[in-house]
Amino acid sequence: MLLYMDRPLTLHSFPRAILHIDGDAFFASCEQAANPKFQGQPVVTGLERGIASSMSYEAKARGVTRGMPIHDIRRVCPECVILPSDYETYGLMSLRMYEIVRRFTSVVEEYSIDECFADLTGLRRYLRLGYAALAAEIKRTLDAELGVTFSVGLAPTKVLAKVASKWQKPSGLTVIPGRSAHRFLEHVPVEKVWGIGPQTAAFLIQHGLPTALSFARSDQSWVEAHLTKPHREIWHELRGTPISFVTSEKKISYKSISKTRTFTPPTKDRELVFSQLSKNIELACNKERMYHLSTRHIFAFIKTQDFRFLGFEVTLDKPTPLHEPIVHALRPEFESMYIPRALYRGTGVFLTELEPDPIQPDLFGEHIKLERLERVHQSLDELTMKYGKHIVYLGSSHKAMQRGLHIGERGIPAMRQHQELDVERKRRIFKLPFLGDVH
Repeated sequence: MLLYMDRPLTLHSFPRAILHIDGDAFFASCEQAANPKFQGQPVVTGLERGIASSMSYEAKARGVTRGMPIHDIRRVCPECVILPSDYETYGLMSLRMYEIVRRFTSVVEEYSIDECFADLTGLRRYLRLGYAALAAEIKRTLDAELGVTFSVGLAPTKVLAKVASKWQKPSGLTVIPGRSAHRFLEHVPVEKVWGIGPQTAAFLIQHGLPTALSFARSDQSWVEAHLTKPHREIWHELRGTPISFVTSEKKISYKSISKTRTFTPPTKDRELVFSQLSKNIELACNKERMYHLSTRHIFAFIKTQDFRFLGFEVTLDKPTPLHEPIVHALRPEFESMYIPRALYRGTGVFLTELEPDPIQPDLFGEHIKLERLERVHQSLDELTMKYGKHIVYLGSSHKAMQRGLHIGERGIPAMRQHQELDVERKRRIFKLPFLGDVH
């Protein structure tokens, strides 16, 4: 395929100005920001999982990779600081990141805990600042106020902005005007383009399109004939034509909710395994009520040490947002599936086909009981918001709450549980079982 390297893909440098902000080694960097003694040291999070989930750039330089087992990390980097993940701290830092970006523009899309898109279109005239200078000011403010570095990309589309933010890591700022996109895309393998998975990448490579530029320069009729709508949209965005716009709307609903957890060491204790499942059910239902949803379709599983998944499902007579009827319905299914001699290492629950949760009246007054239980849970949810998760819980979850997910070194609590962040409100966590146990 003949490519004209100096011919721009688009005639407009910024039909829109889209910023992508990506935290550098975010979890490990949050630990370094919260604990100055870790600055400059190789830091890894994921102790509770037994593998590296995030590594500081100092740890990466010493050969630590994502998913590396803890014992291998200690072998390749004996001086490495290995910490349990502290997702509440990372969440707080994420909220601060979004708040800072919203000082500059109200159109911010929270893409993940350490990533967001921001639409700067039209702001250069209002702020009397060019797009590149505005992007630089946002990055400077984030780095200075959070103590965590960010890689930032500015481009006319979301896909190109993602390409730009990956261009110079860590702590880079890359601007890709539409007229210069071809000079960047010629160096990007097609499999590295956001939204193109391994199968689609293999298909494009087989058809002589190994780079993002060769894909962007491919004939539109061929793209329309051979690719699905999402990949056709990526083709347009690589060419500098905005298709996917930044949306600042928060997620207000879910089609399904899942909660899964692995625990160590594995156990044969029947009540402990069910207690871990009950805890997952409570967490899933808490989220269900937060979004005013209910379900009658529940799938659950228990996972053995040799990674066998034993699944069971129930369908309730009526949709519910409450965990008591779900725990009650799943108990007999659990008993029939449980293998006494097996070792178990995880449980999970999936709430599917979610729907709004109005209580329907019935002839036998069952809705009155449900309304009373709903009021109880409303009070419990208010306590959770004020004092934190698991302040009150089912008796069936008691063993899991007392034991935690991990015992031994992997069960070491995050540093934040010993020392709160300055900006966080004081919260006491009471471990009181809910006396209305469900059997």
